[in-house]
Amino acid sequence: MEEDERAVEFKGLFEDPTFICEDSLFSDYSTPIARFQDDITWLRPQEICPSPALFPDNTNDGHAKQGLLGDCWFLCACTILLKYQHLMNKVVPPAQPQWGERGYRGSFLFRLWQHGCWTEVTVDDRLPCLSGKLCFSRCQSPTAFWVALLEKAYAKLQGSYERLWAGQVSEALVDLTGGLAERWSLGDCGTEEDQGRGSSDSDWVRRRRLDLDLLHAVREGCSVSCSVHSAPGGASELGQFHALSVMEWVDVRTVERGGVRLIRIRNPWGRRCWEGAWRESGEGWNSLDPACTLNLLGRAQEAEFWVDETEFLLQFDDVTVGYPINEEGHLQSIYSGKLLTHSHQTSDRWVKGHSAGGCRNNSSFGSNPQFWLRVFERGEVLVSLLQHRRYSRNTGHHYTQSPEEGSSTTQHQHYQAIALHMWKVGTKCLNLSGTLNSPPCASTHCHAYEREVVLHTHLDPGCHLLVPSTFLQGGEGSFLLRVFSSSPTSLSAVKTPGPSLPLVTEGEWETNYLRGAWVTGSSAGGSRNFLSHWQNPRFPVTMGDNIAGSTGVNVRVTLHQNCPDTDLQAIGFHLYKTPEGQEQAESTVPREEEPVASCIPHCYTQAVSLACCLPPGAYVIVPSTYQPDSPGQFTLTVARKIHRRVVKSQERLGRAIQEVSECWAMCTRPINKHTS
Repeated sequence: MEEDERAVEFKGLFEDPTFICEDSLFSDYSTPIARFQDDITWLRPQEICPSPALFPDNTNDGHAKQGLLGDCWFLCACTILLKYQHLMNKVVPPAQPQWGERGYRGSFLFRLWQHGCWTEVTVDDRLPCLSGKLCFSRCQSPTAFWVALLEKAYAKLQGSYERLWAGQVSEALVDLTGGLAERWSLGDCGTEEDQGRGSSDSDWVRRRRLDLDLLHAVREGCSVSCSVHSAPGGASELGQFHALSVMEWVDVRTVERGGVRLIRIRNPWGRRCWEGAWRESGEGWNSLDPACTLNLLGRAQEAEFWVDETEFLLQFDDVTVGYPINEEGHLQSIYSGKLLTHSHQTSDRWVKGHSAGGCRNNSSFGSNPQFWLRVFERGEVLVSLLQHRRYSRNTGHHYTQSPEEGSSTTQHQHYQAIALHMWKVGTKCLNLSGTLNSPPCASTHCHAYEREVVLHTHLDPGCHLLVPSTFLQGGEGSFLLRVFSSSPTSLSAVKTPGPSLPLVTEGEWETNYLRGAWVTGSSAGGSRNFLSHWQNPRFPVTMGDNIAGSTGVNVRVTLHQNCPDTDLQAIGFHLYKTPEGQEQAESTVPREEEPVASCIPHCYTQAVSLACCLPPGAYVIVPSTYQPDSPGQFTLTVARKIHRRVVKSQERLGRAIQEVSECWAMCTRPINKHTS
């Protein structure tokens, strides 16, 4: 009976068909929450409490409190949203109808940053509960629900709640702000010998040591969190692999006129758990003036505690620093405090056998994607290389922390070891092999199994070559390259040059448009690396006789794929000479025939183009994707230079010569003399 009444009460409210409650919890039931699968029920906030709201009246009551789901890393990142309203408004659009308000439909909209752009995610407000209470993340206030709903939206983006079990704070910070975050080590950075280690220890990451003084200029705007990899002495109950938020740090004077730096930390579990010298009744407070002690203890809210810097460096393993972002969306450098008002981004892929050249130890390093970074004025530059997460076929999880929850082997199933190198070059016309064999002017050093690596430097005006790479040759994946700078810059992909157009560009062009499609299993044969290449569509074209004295026909061929940027394939094409005596309609070419011109390597772009000069004759154009069985539609444009103006000029010149000749003939004709 209760079920029937509930159905009537909530009739017409949104139920997300793309993220069904019962199917949204798990990917492969391998996390501890699997034991609760039969006990979890789904309730709307008005069923959980009498007066639900997105946000509480008191901001401190809006902080996240972790539940059964191991997503402390995500909750730490959420802290920055509470601190800055313009960031919160970006993720949680304001003025959405809430419970009891006109227009409420049981759904909420969120915006999350993915793959270089903001993505809108809509979820219904049915939330996982045990015994009528939220079982995953929630706010400190039991009547506020922004954390639980945002967690559901993030789980939808990742594919399930289970995929939020264990992760990196830096990743969540980027997904919630669209900015940058760096992870800094609190331990030993290693010797120079360690920093040169190769494949035997490609997990090792050279990270910067924490220096809170460095962050002084941005301490009000940046986000800082800390994490433990093993149970710290100050709080054994934390166990292994836990992330906490750094709320502030202050420098205070002791009664003995010494100095101490204190750091206020928040535990997403929602309770204090520290037993160090600066716990609420710890002996450390005896060294401070009572008024100072009272002030600092009054700042510590529920779930917060103080530690001194020495204890902090000893007990925690690393920190994550998120770059400040102002209301205009500009990043602020955590190194200098300068605003980075110029930004660019572009996407590409590493493709096995084509553009996955591996690290500098491999002779194929030069086949990696390459980019021009042009700097117009000296300034501070940050270059970010972000690889897209990949899930294995057998497991959908993205584990990056504990061996129990995800070993390094599991981590490597989702991320490759990546790095970024930069060379200063004089012009865009360079000796590529010589350049890449010389030391780079800047790099991210060792390849790291991270989603994102960041290169920080200061650059003078000029051209710079950027080469992102994986450690292993043949490692495939998609990536996003981003540049943030304090001075004007430009970013563009290095294009493989085609044959130059030898004749003048004046005159007229005759253009033909041809449409086609690559169809899986029939006409999507892939590149020449595959035997199925000849299954690709073939387009016969004829290059007519050119004017006398020319070396051939000027041709410009463009292949444009008809799809949005998110669905781009790597495309290219070849031109083959048709054997003599073959009918044009047959459009067949011997498989051993070499192309006379090619637009390669295949590129992930909307259009590729080639300009060349071809002798008169019959040809076949074969457009292709790099991988076989990659469906898509395309338009092929063939533009041929015609020389009507030249021909007309020659005709006029011929007529003029003829007229002059006739006139000259008349002038030199013999005169007949008459006699009387």
